Amino acid sequence: MKRRHFLGLALSLAAGPSIARTTPEKPRILTLRHLHTDEKLTVTYRIGDRYQRPALHKLNWFLRDFRSQDVTVIDPKLFDILYDINSRLGNPEGTVEILSAYRSPETNAMLRRSSNGVARNSLHMSGQALDIRHGYASTRRVCDCAESLGRGGVGHYSGSDFVHVDTGEVRRWGA
Repeated sequence: MKRRHFLGLALSLAAGPSIARTTPEKPRILTLRHLHTDEKLTVTYRIGDRYQRPALHKLNWFLRDFRSQDVTVIDPKLFDILYDINSRLGNPEGTVEILSAYRSPETNAMLRRSSNGVARNSLHMSGQALDIRHGYASTRRVCDCAESLGRGGVGHYSGSDFVHVDTGEVRRWGA
């Protein structure tokens, strides 16, 4: 009997990791609230190391330019940053508040005319940046968590009470 059990175990291990796996791949779930549209979205965007295409489509629409309704492909690495910030803050299911996501070139130009803080070649225009806030943590804590990830730009806008995160070069700015 013991030999059969051992043989069965050996065969299952030899068959590959898909048969031998005993724990399911962990889903990554995000809950977002867009502060300009008051839309809310909870979505499983990734399971294990596989991004979920239908979820990415929902996220692309949710993070559209709310002024023009233009949509682009949002860099999925941004979602990993949001998820990892939530995890480091100890609230993996916490709501991320979105202040700014994709911006069409026209929207970005309009914002540049009315504010000094808008970059000419903003990563918002390529779907690589988000301006966020968390209702359960200070923007200082969010900023520190984002910076500790070492994945892209992090800007702390304490006067406006939000944090910019992007998937560009690693850098930090703000107070």
